[in-house]
Amino acid sequence: MTVRFGLLGAGRIGKVHAKAVSSNPRATLVAVADAFDQAASDLASQYGCQVRSVAEILAASDIDAVVICTPTDTHADLIEQFARAGKAIFCEKPIDLDVERVKSCLKVVDAEAGTLMVGFNRRFDPHFMAVRDVIDRGEIGTVEMVTIVSRDPGAPPVDYIKRSGGIFRDMTIHDFDMARFLLGEEIESVTAQASVLIDPAIGTAGDYDSVSVMLQTATGKHATISNSRRATYGYDQRIEVHGSKGAVSAENQRPVSIEVANASGYTRPPLHDFFMTRYLDAYAHEISSFIDFVESKSPASPSGIDGLIALALAEAALKSVKESRTVKVSEITGALADKSVFQGR
Repeated sequence: MTVRFGLLGAGRIGKVHAKAVSSNPRATLVAVADAFDQAASDLASQYGCQVRSVAEILAASDIDAVVICTPTDTHADLIEQFARAGKAIFCEKPIDLDVERVKSCLKVVDAEAGTLMVGFNRRFDPHFMAVRDVIDRGEIGTVEMVTIVSRDPGAPPVDYIKRSGGIFRDMTIHDFDMARFLLGEEIESVTAQASVLIDPAIGTAGDYDSVSVMLQTATGKHATISNSRRATYGYDQRIEVHGSKGAVSAENQRPVSIEVANASGYTRPPLHDFFMTRYLDAYAHEISSFIDFVESKSPASPSGIDGLIALALAEAALKSVKESRTVKVSEITGALADKSVFQGR
């Protein structure tokens, strides 16, 4: 079976997904839509597909699935529309910036028995997947503590900051999902600190650029997250998991993994410059997994519930900063009924 795709959004992340879809032998990129005609035309020309409107993709009989890479405030509406149209949906995170809006969106997906996968690509990174495999094989015993370091090479423009939903919903949300993925238990409480250390304009825009978060499960397992919008040495992405019998870690990756030793000392090439190259394999594996879910008609993972919980953790972190206290996740999520079970295993 070849899954026929429509791509909504031809911006930076849209280009990444266009490459992932077009490179997969089980997929065909049929059409792309974007509010900017030139962006859609350029991408369509590059990958030999058509330019269509969102409405045309919605009604198209030659499209089985869509990849939503449009601005965040459009995600929930588009998910509902395409679920009702019977198309499988891959949506970039977050589903929305409001927990209640995400809940209502997921009700529509459930009512339509739709396929929805949320774009937490780091679960599909080969290095992070290898860490999970070590955990699953019991090589480090029971997981006790997780440490996640995620630092961008530089802050985005302030105009982006203003519409992003803030660092917790935009950046740390990936790390919240990774913490769940590695801990294997739901997080019960969140304690966060946040500062503006890089650019005062980010603070003026109502956001932070440097944050630390402590997560705890009901059994006492911990995850610690360190985020910064500035790492002068490159895109810093590291994880470590400590268990009852040992530890496993994934180091920073480089485009070329060599080390040079001479009279000046030991040197290594620079890190990847950003997510587009660091997580190239992850994006490819992510789309391949989505195709598996579409073909098998089985529930997708990361699911809409995973997206909801990650957003709730972001909300809890923001509340913790503003109120200078530890926040129970249940304060944010309310009752999720049977959907509150851990979805990441």
